[in-house]
Amino acid sequence: MPSVIFSRDDRRKYREKVYRCLDVFAQMLRESRFEFERPLAGLEIELNIVDAYGEAAMRNAQVLAAIEQPDWATELGQFNIEINIEPQELGGDGALRLEDDVRARLNHAEERARSQDGHLVLIGILPTLREQDIGEGTLSANPRYRLLNEQIFAARGEDLHLAIEGVERLDTHADSVAPEAACTSVQLHLQVSPDAFASHWNAAQAIAGPQVAVAANSPYLFGKELHRETRITLFEQATDTRPAELKAQGVRPRVWFGERWITSVFDLFEENVSYYPALLPLCEDEDPRTELEQGRIPHLHELTLHNGTIYRWNRPVYAVVDGVPHLRVENRVLPAGPTVADIAANAAFYYGLMRMLPYAERPIWSQMSFQAAEDNLGAAARHGLEARLYWPGMGEVPAAELILRRLLPMAREGLARWGVDGPVADRLLGIIEGRCLTGRTGASWQVERVRAHERSSGDRHEALRSMTLDYIERMHSNEPVHTWDV
Repeated sequence: MPSVIFSRDDRRKYREKVYRCLDVFAQMLRESRFEFERPLAGLEIELNIVDAYGEAAMRNAQVLAAIEQPDWATELGQFNIEINIEPQELGGDGALRLEDDVRARLNHAEERARSQDGHLVLIGILPTLREQDIGEGTLSANPRYRLLNEQIFAARGEDLHLAIEGVERLDTHADSVAPEAACTSVQLHLQVSPDAFASHWNAAQAIAGPQVAVAANSPYLFGKELHRETRITLFEQATDTRPAELKAQGVRPRVWFGERWITSVFDLFEENVSYYPALLPLCEDEDPRTELEQGRIPHLHELTLHNGTIYRWNRPVYAVVDGVPHLRVENRVLPAGPTVADIAANAAFYYGLMRMLPYAERPIWSQMSFQAAEDNLGAAARHGLEARLYWPGMGEVPAAELILRRLLPMAREGLARWGVDGPVADRLLGIIEGRCLTGRTGASWQVERVRAHERSSGDRHEALRSMTLDYIERMHSNEPVHTWDV
């Protein structure tokens, strides 16, 4: 595909259109035209494709053609695919049905992937990925990815610098956004009303640290042992449009935790428009003001496209389904894997807390600084369950203690309020409890296993490859990671 050149006129028109969308969005919020009949939970899961040796396999187009299902799609890298699970209710045995549904779809996809000499892996970062696997040629064929890559590098004017200081140190440069493809995550969606959006977003920000601490599953990148959830800092660096000078000036990064608690969903979209130049200034024909005046619901194409190029860890989503608008909080902090049971447990923990914290008489965000919530995320990504996290009324405590003493009982009550059957809630939250009691997450299991293999082979990449094959075998058992032997 030839390079797309955006003119100054394109950018001016796009900016005007985005501001018009923002005005219309404000009017829609005032007039409350949003659907919110029942709380719905949905998720997206990104996966890696490997060959029989556990190495990255660049064949998502062939695998998707073999799967032949509309809920599967490409992701940024040719070794990634994604499945979208329709929003559904969690009440009764809904969480169990969701887990069974995901397992059935993954089993079908794995069977089809094998016909293309591929295997699917649920993991935060593929441990066998090498630097030579990642380049512009790694990007999926979708023209939008190429365009995004061109625009990010046009904004930066220089190569990406990846510098991660962890157990070991990674310091390298990249000439494309392909390193972002190494980050495979699970995104949890929660539909909320405009009035309740701010309290839900604030609550999701407050629990991002504990979520990552107990779910960490990305300890390796390009053969180096770095953070327990290296995906967090890798994603921040791999999409950074700022050269060093703009960072020094305090220009906001494209992957962003935010800088304050909010009072309305409008705050987030207004920040997007105020702080970030357009990466993809593509205008649609729809005039949002005309649509609204004529009694139709505008899709706000430019505003939502712009929002899609700003990677908040909890992202606001505006969408129109069957002619009715709705809002969602998209929670983006979790890695994929290790098993579907673990993913279901991570989801239950999040949705349980999100049924409690936004409705508390004294909100958590009135008791802790925004900076403390951000610091918690950083510490959790670095140290996993061994992180020390701040929580009001407890001070700074080990992550496992915070989760066991304060958050698990709250999540349990939240699931009861969702109407989740007791045995279903017990099983899923029991997985979170099991990780806290054993200290074993996907990340800690990977590290222990690699060290054991490395002692016998003396070769890091061979140890990573052997561990990945061991991991895939256990992933298919659907036994939660805290029960895996080392």
